[in-house]
Amino acid sequence: MTKKDCVAMLLAGGQGSRLGALTALVAKPAVSFGGKYKIIDFSLSNCIASGIDTVGVLTQYRPMMLNAYIGTGAAWDLNETGGGVHILPPYLRQGGGEWYTGTANAIFQNLDFIASYRPEHVLILSGDHIYQMAYDKMLAFHKNSKADVTISVMEVPWDEASRFGILTAAEDGRITKFAEKPENPDSNLASMGIYIFGAQLLQDALTEDENDPESSKDFGHDVIPRLLAQGKSLYAFKFKGYWKDVGTIESYYNANMELLQDDPPFNIFDHKVRILSNSNIYPPQYIWPEAKVVNSLICNGCSVRGTVINSILSPNVKVGEGCSVINSIILPETRIERGCTLQKVIVGENTLINKDSFLGAPHEGGEPPQQGITVVADNMSLAEGTRVVEGDNVYYDR
Repeated sequence: MTKKDCVAMLLAGGQGSRLGALTALVAKPAVSFGGKYKIIDFSLSNCIASGIDTVGVLTQYRPMMLNAYIGTGAAWDLNETGGGVHILPPYLRQGGGEWYTGTANAIFQNLDFIASYRPEHVLILSGDHIYQMAYDKMLAFHKNSKADVTISVMEVPWDEASRFGILTAAEDGRITKFAEKPENPDSNLASMGIYIFGAQLLQDALTEDENDPESSKDFGHDVIPRLLAQGKSLYAFKFKGYWKDVGTIESYYNANMELLQDDPPFNIFDHKVRILSNSNIYPPQYIWPEAKVVNSLICNGCSVRGTVINSILSPNVKVGEGCSVINSIILPETRIERGCTLQKVIVGENTLINKDSFLGAPHEGGEPPQQGITVVADNMSLAEGTRVVEGDNVYYDR
């Protein structure tokens, strides 16, 4: 294999159970976002924009759709000889095999892949966040600091700090304290789950962690605290930009809706933001003469005969005559028959909503769950006249 200065390992095997119906059939990184994208597009696009052309994608939970979407990696220019994107599921070896049991264990099981490129540095990423980041700047900081490990961090609101791994750092960025989701944080510098390790140190640290029967095999919970206690040189790279963890229905919905603001915090139309995707090629959208569309993203292949307000229609969505789609996110290949009403709904891919259905109907008795966001899973077929109250989840129990 061609020797690389840095290879990336992208953790994309998580179930994303907090997304409920949206991840009933697909892994979280394969969930659509912003109309034409998948969540994993952002990390892959960041890699190629940062000059990192060798990426291992570690898959586990319901990998079929994600594997098919990534394909050869050509959509992200990650199909070059001597590098490219590689799908890395758990595999059987001499003496047996096992599922990935944690983030650290997942990388440990693929140390041979890393070693085949003989890198000096390893970038470890998560495939389930929305952001744009120049990893090459983080790598330069890592080298200039002569760090053993560099962790990308950002300031978060104090009332949210206990949800993250929290670091305390000196003025030069050297980390002096790390706590995973502390009850009473003494800092609001949160780990973004993005790490750069020296390749040899990573191998040694993961081997030690794997041999520790008390370890949960997790970077934030086990590996990082152990290295800090051993006196290794850990530095914080402060990121200033848009970064969103879309791990809940509420955060996923709100991040999508932010794209429709007059001045969105993350502008997908900014020419400096080059987000690549493996989006299928569809004919142009068609807005029928009787349709009404206000402040919405309408992707290619869509046909709209009804009313769409403050909503996102992903590729090849059909909205029938007399329909009303308001404050909603409709994922690809979904068909909404005539006379339907959708209010604050997320509809999964390849779903049929038969005529005269009402999704997001008023909830009686107190505040509705999940901010009143109604969710319909992929591949559903809702009968004519279906009524679903706001905050409900509709999916097959598989």
